[in-house]
Amino acid sequence: MEMLLGGDLNSYPLLLTEEELIAVLRIPKITDAKDHHNVIENLKRMHDLPCIHICRKPLYPIDAVRTWITEKTKKEQCR
Repeated sequence: MEMLLGGDLNSYPLLLTEEELIAVLRIPKITDAKDHHNVIENLKRMHDLPCIHICRKPLYPIDAVRTWITEKTKKEQCR
């Protein structure tokens, strides 16, 4: 977890765990939700957050997450 707090996006692995994604998106800093995993589930369901499953565990491809952030940013600027 120490790597998460001090590194930039380039220091993350190609596939993020849900805990790493929560740190990357800074979920604890921006929401009062008690369960940060529910926030991620909502982003997957309602906002098409990219995810793959390996051995039934959700993993998040860092390049796809970067693209998703860029696309969400462009859509938000249009509002």
